[in-house]
Amino acid sequence: MDILAVVGAVLAFAAIIMGNSLEGGTFASLLDGPAFIIVIGGTLGAIILQTPYERLKRSVSLLSWVLIPPTFLWRDEIERMATWSRIARREGLLGLENVADGTADDFHRKGLELLIDGVEPLTIRRLLESDCQARLDADIAGSQVFRSMGGYAPTIGILGAVIGLIQVMGNLANPEELGNGIATAFIATIYGVGFANLLFLPIADRIKSLAIRKSSADEMFIEGLIAIAEGEHPRNIEVRLQGIAAVA
Repeated sequence: MDILAVVGAVLAFAAIIMGNSLEGGTFASLLDGPAFIIVIGGTLGAIILQTPYERLKRSVSLLSWVLIPPTFLWRDEIERMATWSRIARREGLLGLENVADGTADDFHRKGLELLIDGVEPLTIRRLLESDCQARLDADIAGSQVFRSMGGYAPTIGILGAVIGLIQVMGNLANPEELGNGIATAFIATIYGVGFANLLFLPIADRIKSLAIRKSSADEMFIEGLIAIAEGEHPRNIEVRLQGIAAVA
């Protein structure tokens, strides 16, 4: 679990609650069921209407990255590629068959199988880069779902506030109720702006940045695989991949 993500979310909401308390407000004053339903329900409804099923499904699966992001052990990956190179130089490319069989990642296994089959390096690069770009595009498209939610939520929050004010206007005969009614109406705006800027937009940017880093790791894998196919010395491969990892 990424503790920093939890700390960031808790700190953001705690700052709002503490600020409200310092201004003389109470935590209960920030709670309003109808406003929550309007903002969250309206935002979810709009995003479901906007987003194709496959992209929506992808975005839900990427949500786990917020707390459990993919790990990028660059040094371990470089050492593994160097080990594969030594096996290939010692036993030939067919010596990597056991490695391919024991590889869980579909992308890595496909690359190894292409290498073992003796496919030309340029063809391996073209096929794997196509898959890499497709995965990156899908991940970024998934992050855009949360960015769109960050765009809808404030507007729907304003809609909730207007709905609340309409109810307030119906109680003009009871002036003592107007203050509480107006305050409640504007809670919907707080929810809309708060959820957008404290959750939806940060989640979108976090997923996007992780997707780009994951793509960089895939590109490093491709470079290492091509180097093995071209028969480069393991030490040269390590140096080559260290340069890529340094800027990833």
